[in-house]
Amino acid sequence: MAVKAHMESLNRRHQELEAAIASEVKNPGYNDLRLVELKRQKLKIKDQLEELKIHSKDLN
Repeated sequence: MAVKAHMESLNRRHQELEAAIASEVKNPGYNDLRLVELKRQKLKIKDQLEELKIHSKDLN
């Protein structure tokens, strides 16, 4: 159950980052470095989610 809760938390954070990226891009003078950092964080979370999915399949 802890894995499922962790995955849900990561999914929420992934969605928050997606919204932050969309918001940043809408700003005409957006900060390139901030955008890169947000995308890097989003990708890191996506990788963590994939690892958890693989790990949870191995447990079943």
